[in-house]
Amino acid sequence: MQIDATNLAIINHLKDGRASFKKIAEELSLAEGTVRSRVKKLTDEGVLSISGLVNPEALPDQQIVMVGVRVKGMDLVTKGEEFSRLRSVISVCVVTGQFDLIVTAMLSKDFGLLEFFTQEVATIDNVRSVETFVVYKSFNLKVPLTGQLAAATVEDNG
Repeated sequence: MQIDATNLAIINHLKDGRASFKKIAEELSLAEGTVRSRVKKLTDEGVLSISGLVNPEALPDQQIVMVGVRVKGMDLVTKGEEFSRLRSVISVCVVTGQFDLIVTAMLSKDFGLLEFFTQEVATIDNVRSVETFVVYKSFNLKVPLTGQLAAATVEDNG
C-alpha cells in the first residue's frame, strides 16, 4: 500500500488516540468518510494499528527483556514468525549485526526468564544461541498489554 501525504497526515493526527475522525477530517479539510475509509484500509492492510500502549515500568511485577537470537540457516523471516507466536513476546525484528533476531518480551514473576526459555524458546528448532538483555530503565518505551496481564486486570476489577 502506498502511504501518501494524506495518509501520513491522518496517521500523524492519530498520535492522539482519542482524536475523532470528524475532528481529523475538519483539520485536514477532508470528508469524515474519507478519513474513516483510509484508516480502515490502513488497518486492514497491516500498515496501522490503533491501540493503547503503556509504560512497562508502571506495570506491577512486569519486566521487559530483549533477547538477541542467532539461528542456524538463513530463513530469518520464518524464524521471526515462529518467535512472534511465543507467549509474552511483544515484538520480533530481523536485524543486521551479531544477532539474526531481536525479540522483545514482557515477563512477570509468574512467567519469568527461566519459564520463557524452557517452555517457549526451547520449542523452536535451529536456535544457535541467545543473549538476554534485561531492561532496567527505559525511555520513551510504550508496550501493549500482553494477554495474561490484560486478563488478570479484568479479573481483578471484576
